Amino acid sequence: MIEFKNVVKKYGGTLAIGGMTLTLAKDGIYCLLGRNGAGKTTFMKLLAGHIPATEGEIAVCGKAVSPGRMPEDVAFIENDAVHFGMRISALVETAAELQDDFDIGFARDMMKRLELNPDKKWKHLSFGMKTMLTTIMTLANNSKVILLDEPALGFDAIMRDQFNTLLLESYAAHPRIIIVSTHLIDEIAKVTERLIVIDQGSLLLETGIEEIDEKAYTLSGQSSAVLPLIENLNCIGRTTMGSVMAAHIYDGRIGPPEGVAIDRLSLQDFFINIVGGKNNE
Repeated sequence: MIEFKNVVKKYGGTLAIGGMTLTLAKDGIYCLLGRNGAGKTTFMKLLAGHIPATEGEIAVCGKAVSPGRMPEDVAFIENDAVHFGMRISALVETAAELQDDFDIGFARDMMKRLELNPDKKWKHLSFGMKTMLTTIMTLANNSKVILLDEPALGFDAIMRDQFNTLLLESYAAHPRIIIVSTHLIDEIAKVTERLIVIDQGSLLLETGIEEIDEKAYTLSGQSSAVLPLIENLNCIGRTTMGSVMAAHIYDGRIGPPEGVAIDRLSLQDFFINIVGGKNNE
């Protein structure tokens, strides 16, 4: 279980996380979404005990988290971690020696399937391959909480598909809380179960993907027909072109009248609208 209680993080006079309260009690793959600078990486660093909270309390599995008490139950490797000139095989073997619960068989199998040459040195890998290796090593740690910060950064389409397979296989073998921060929103929707949205350091939403599929939709038609429909609905954004309007809704479904269309709202468009990025009149 993960608990944030009124957590505040400031860097000097800059507020990165502002009074966040969040509880994640169930195993699952969680997608962490937010605009650049929203506080996603700070959230992960706080949870991993890499940085201290300015105020509030953080706990993992009932144990308080801080830099002086870094949680054993959390695995987090930052993408810019330095591995010097070590070979891939040496990196994996070192990780296995340092971590009792490291699944070296999983790591080696994934490296083989993803065509990572174990004899290659870290510094000779492409950016995408470095990211893939970091992701494999993080998932091979069978901790109760796994944090992946932009794990598909630098991946091509095939690598992103391989990453999704890797993520699902890891979770199937070891169910736990896996939090994935990403900008590839619609792709992660294929594997994630729950969504966490933060904006300007505040929690906007934590919910299941199924609920978003049910409650996020678009009503489109003549403005004169759409406007009366959305008066009592939670409209998260709308676009108007002349006399035609598209209203993006996050609320219970309605049966629109003739002349008004109802369409599914993609996860990416839902995110864009809920953080206020799309409201064109």
